[in-house]
Amino acid sequence: MAEANPKYQQNISSILQTLPTKPGVYQYFDDKGKIIYIGKAKSLKSRVSSYFNRDANQGAKINFLVRKIADIKVIVVNTEIDALLLENNLIKKHQPRYNIMLKDDKTYPWICVKNEAFPRVFSTRYMVKDGSQYFGPYASGKMMHTILELVYQLFPIRTCKLNLSKKNIEAGKFNVCLEYHIGNCLGGCVERQTEENYDKDVKAIKELLRGNILSVIKSLKELMMDYAGNLEFEKAQKTKEKIAVLENYQSKSSVVSSTISDADVFSIDYEQDTSYVNYMKVVSGAVVQSHSVELTSKLEETKEEVISHAIIDLRTRFYSNSAEIILPFEIDIELPGVKFYIPQRGDKKTLLELSERNAKFFKLDLRRKRDLVDPERHSKRILEQLCKDLRMTELPNHIECFDNSNIQGTNAVASCVVFKNAKPSKNDYRHFNIKTVVGPDDFASMEEIILRRYSRLLAENKSIPQLIIIDGGKGQLSAAMKSITKLGLRNKIRIIGIAKKLEEIYFPGDTIPLYLNKKSESLKLIQQARDEAHRFGITHHRNKRSKSMTNSELTNIEGIGDKTLELLLKKFKSVKRIKTASKIELTEVIGEHRASLVNSYFNKL
Repeated sequence: MAEANPKYQQNISSILQTLPTKPGVYQYFDDKGKIIYIGKAKSLKSRVSSYFNRDANQGAKINFLVRKIADIKVIVVNTEIDALLLENNLIKKHQPRYNIMLKDDKTYPWICVKNEAFPRVFSTRYMVKDGSQYFGPYASGKMMHTILELVYQLFPIRTCKLNLSKKNIEAGKFNVCLEYHIGNCLGGCVERQTEENYDKDVKAIKELLRGNILSVIKSLKELMMDYAGNLEFEKAQKTKEKIAVLENYQSKSSVVSSTISDADVFSIDYEQDTSYVNYMKVVSGAVVQSHSVELTSKLEETKEEVISHAIIDLRTRFYSNSAEIILPFEIDIELPGVKFYIPQRGDKKTLLELSERNAKFFKLDLRRKRDLVDPERHSKRILEQLCKDLRMTELPNHIECFDNSNIQGTNAVASCVVFKNAKPSKNDYRHFNIKTVVGPDDFASMEEIILRRYSRLLAENKSIPQLIIIDGGKGQLSAAMKSITKLGLRNKIRIIGIAKKLEEIYFPGDTIPLYLNKKSESLKLIQQARDEAHRFGITHHRNKRSKSMTNSELTNIEGIGDKTLELLLKKFKSVKRIKTASKIELTEVIGEHRASLVNSYFNKL
């Protein structure tokens, strides 16, 4: 059982006995009175008690949290949705150490419709609680400015900061400005436009900012027909031009289906420590907004818990009241008047897939940017994931990979490549000529080179790797382990084998292989080391075989020694060129007598 710290056991036990069964929010405090975790519950008694009734072998992070709890306080609310909203607000306010943290440190821009007479519409990065309405936030400043330009193009609204109260206007405090003369403003400051008429435009602007383009087009079409009916053809033409601008803007939106009305779409690219959630707002079948966030898990929360947290936060932030939410899987929350969909096909499935692509792109883009700023961060992340996947206790900063090369037992060689901080360290690469093995015996060859490599490192008091990769399956791995055991390194180094066919990872003494995700960075690093060892070994084997063949042919020439051969190969680079060289060319290099011997030998052949 996960038990509280003995110092606080009595206090916590008494609190658990008196907890209500109603929905609410609970707060855990440490011994200094600081909030370390905030959670919500349908039943406070059941949920809070569950932390102290967990299996000690599961959820090590939760067990660690429980040991830190010195006090518990709860807030009872009426419904589960109230608990969800209160939890979200309290987490933002207190930012407890062990809660999911939503990383969104940018101050994104909003479009503000100011709460004032003749309201202004402008961009801002700061929200003021004065009754004004804010639309956004916009992850792309370019998108926000495009929408603002559309608003200014369609509606003649003021840009000045004057206090256009009824009293000030009647007192005649203002004069028209350049904006009035060029037609961008209708002169409300001098009573040439009524506030009622101005507010009609503001109402249409709000609909446009909510993404309800169709309703704005409908209103403008009705207005155009009224103008035409009253023979105000110039006004009707201007209104028609505005409709064309809106229809052109709408055509550039990501329209999914006219059958989908308003919906929120959420998807997640889940990882145990960090997840990436994408939110898309759909209005009248068109995606009018897309926003992605990064969430850091502290207590190994499930993907259902992470996305639930994001849904509450993002819907609150974007003032969404959509009655439909599209998700990739079921979650254990209920929102009043909201229906959840987990689509398997059709337009909703298409929307979900689009959102999933956005979440994945956001993750890759974020990592790419961080890697450019801090390349070491990229290496560390890969090594931390590899450490976790291979169940290691130490980060594998030093990795060595081995491979054998031979053709029918001839010129047997082996290679060792070294990776430091997830990158090749080519100065540390080593070749081995197999000395004690006769014939094509890969297992015995692997046993020999592992013994030679680490005997030498130990004798020279050099650092040994945290991870050894053997290119091969169970047989190769077992052979390597014989040498590792002889050297007393069995429990000091993690050693694995990788079989080529299915990219299976084998551990010593374990008959069941580990299958890593084919797209995981861990497997890619292992494959890179394996492929590099193979390339390095093949290159050495090819060079050795070529040299062997060359030597065997040239050493047959009677009267020609090693130094002469060296001179010839240095000059002509290959046996083929020596064969085709004239006697004069050979004489310039090795003298007339030896040139005659070489020339005669190849002429006879």
